[in-house]
Amino acid sequence: MDAHATAADAHAAAGEEHGHPTPGTYAKIGFILFVLTALEVALYEITYGSSAGVMGEFRSLFVPILLTLSAAKFALVAAFYMHLKQDSRLLSGLFVFPLIIAVVVVVALGLLMAYHHAFAKSG
Repeated sequence: MDAHATAADAHAAAGEEHGHPTPGTYAKIGFILFVLTALEVALYEITYGSSAGVMGEFRSLFVPILLTLSAAKFALVAAFYMHLKQDSRLLSGLFVFPLIIAVVVVVALGLLMAYHHAFAKSG
């Protein structure tokens, strides 16, 4: 009987690891999303707002930093609020694989446009 209880306790502990996040976890994720959004707004204000002189020379980094912050927010929302973190690997893969393809296409088009822009200036 004792071995059965130990196995049941071990199974319950394993189930807690794969369970849904607690409300405290959602509050932490919400706070992190708030901070990331505040960083995005601050980045815009520093780069293009009334105090643009501070980071005016870093305007070429504006879009990559903004995309990185946005991607981090998307990953948090997808993992926790869309419950992808708790889903099976197959369902998560069906969601993530097309995103990877989209990112590769967007990066490739960006590089192609940058190459074309540099070629048009030199030619």
